[in-house]
Amino acid sequence: MKSKAAALILPLVFGLTVLPLQVHATESPQDPHPVKLVAWASGESAERLSRSAHKTDFFALSNHFISQDNSIYCGPVSSAIVLNALRLGKREGLPRDRQSIAEDEMAWLSPGADPFFGKYTPNNVLNESTKTKLEVLGKPILIDGESRSDFGLQLHQLAQVLRSHGARVVTRVVDDSADAAAVQRELAANLAAGDDFVLVNYARRSLGQPGGGHISPLGAYDEGSDSFLIMDVNPNRAPWVWVGADDLVAAMRTFDTVENRGYLLVSEVE
Repeated sequence: MKSKAAALILPLVFGLTVLPLQVHATESPQDPHPVKLVAWASGESAERLSRSAHKTDFFALSNHFISQDNSIYCGPVSSAIVLNALRLGKREGLPRDRQSIAEDEMAWLSPGADPFFGKYTPNNVLNESTKTKLEVLGKPILIDGESRSDFGLQLHQLAQVLRSHGARVVTRVVDDSADAAAVQRELAANLAAGDDFVLVNYARRSLGQPGGGHISPLGAYDEGSDSFLIMDVNPNRAPWVWVGADDLVAAMRTFDTVENRGYLLVSEVE
């Protein structure tokens, strides 16, 4: 059923394939090898997604995609997207984020009315089992015996956010011993399967992009170009891009506070 749906959707989404090829070669300050990124809004991008046999996750993620509204919340935003892709419409009792409408603004609703939907948002994925909002925003925590600011979420902190909501999380730290080919195969296999997702934690600068560490979901893998689609949750800084498998692994094989970055495989507990 998924392949038939994709066959119907792709011609609609990618009917306009006359867009110019947008390939940007950027140079990482850590590696003089130029990194080639293919922008989402390009004909080449459309061709890659159309021919990909590893894009099951793309459709579910697209349906629940949201972007950052501040520069620090890539982790909470990515967590909300994946949790909604796993559960929205499939499970009752999801948390309700009540911050969008103030109590005094509901004066004209029917008595007892509750206009809020149950869904995950960047505002409700953090809880008593995770870093607090203030800690994500820089309130000092104890790191290696020293109290210091730790903005955002490190890889294991991100995993704890998802586990706190009952998700099954496999954590992969991409250190010097990690085999790039094995990483590529595991990521591609996940993207071809249903009901599981990948979040990557990588260094933007390794891809020649502005900024530091970042978190976003992967949406697809194209075997022909050996590249992955990063569905970047911060379009203010960088668009969705296709990045070569070796370049993505290199961007994850970078140090972040206490250990290297890496990726998470997220699914429901069996």
